[in-house]
Amino acid sequence: MLKTDYKFGEVHDLAAQIERSSEHVQVKHIFANDNGGVTLVAFKAGQRLDTHTAPAEVMITVIEGEVEFTILDTPHLLKQGQFILMGADVPHSVEAKADSKIMLTKVKP
Repeated sequence: MLKTDYKFGEVHDLAAQIERSSEHVQVKHIFANDNGGVTLVAFKAGQRLDTHTAPAEVMITVIEGEVEFTILDTPHLLKQGQFILMGADVPHSVEAKADSKIMLTKVKP
């Protein structure tokens, strides 16, 4: 079953769907179903997500800013408009090098 607050056929500004907070990393789910989904994450410079795993294959796209995305202890500097792919259950972390917004597209294997 699809979970979303959005209606099909409507146009939205992607970056405007989530705001950054100086208190903590912000997360907003655009849609999800049993096979995966799309999630936005917003960071103020210096905020981070510590090492964790995800039970899905993920495409990480930088919408705004610059983040260091570390996969298996290898850091990758991603800037606006760039993306990286990551397999399911792979340890990773994220640190915002500037105020940033990213989009996660998740597909369960």
